[in-house]
Amino acid sequence: MKMISHSPVSGIYPATPDYLHALEVRNPSRFLYVSGTMGLDERGIAGKTLSDQLELIWSNLRAILASADMSVDNIVRVTSYLRDPSYAEANQNARVAALKGRVVPTTAIVVQTLAADWLVELEIVAAA
Repeated sequence: MKMISHSPVSGIYPATPDYLHALEVRNPSRFLYVSGTMGLDERGIAGKTLSDQLELIWSNLRAILASADMSVDNIVRVTSYLRDPSYAEANQNARVAALKGRVVPTTAIVVQTLAADWLVELEIVAAA
């Protein structure tokens, strides 16, 4: 499998250092579509702070990926659902850290979550 980044600079708005317009995935043998994942512990209890929830989300995602013999290196798309727009920077920083600086296409959407203590939810696509 080969991943090729596409971020044209002419005729389109410039991307930030943590943003990628598109990622081409050539010859994958499989895809993993992961449902929205919240910052809940193994008992289903939400982390108390945004930071706690982001840490739990990425831990949960690593466990889900491992169950498919994948890692964060296989992530090709991230969609973030934020309860408040002020969470964008912390979410960005957590993503950049979790992906070790690797950039993938990402979208953040501000939404009302299903439970008041759910602050952020992430949905990913991975390829191998």
